[in-house]
Amino acid sequence: MSTLKPIDARALKQKLDSGDAILIDVRETDEHAREHVIGARLAPLSSIDSHDFDRDHGKIAVFHCRSGMRTQANAATLLGRGFREAYYLDGGIEAWKSAGYPVHTNAKAPLEIMRQVQIIAGGLVVTGVALGLLVHPGFFALSAFMGGGLFFAGATGWCGLALLLKTMPWNRPTANP
Repeated sequence: MSTLKPIDARALKQKLDSGDAILIDVRETDEHAREHVIGARLAPLSSIDSHDFDRDHGKIAVFHCRSGMRTQANAATLLGRGFREAYYLDGGIEAWKSAGYPVHTNAKAPLEIMRQVQIIAGGLVVTGVALGLLVHPGFFALSAFMGGGLFFAGATGWCGLALLLKTMPWNRPTANP
């Protein structure tokens, strides 16, 4: 079996309240820092390890991401984590919020790295097109460069812009006093 079963927010809340389930947030650290379900355990897909949950294998595992798509796409990986029963939160954290359940939000946390990449890449593509039309056709090269970079990132999983953005001062973790 390589698919997770869906569970809605209401049914999940009941299982969490009874102590029968553990909620696992598979988003990346930057996404979790900005907003997360209170009590969810963070285990990013990029570094999830079956030993992260050795004490919880007797419980029902419910994995979640933002919308449920990323969780479903990685079902085979998540199912191999040793839980007796596993689900995905249908609709992800967005469905949890729509059901009126609490989330912790930190508006001061930086936007997720991939959103920053999308904003910058999109802005540079639009800028290149506008300057290419209004100033000089050579500016179209900026849009072509960004398009090529996005294609390369999608094909290889390596995004230089994301790595660069992670080093920016606003994305560096701050020490807690």
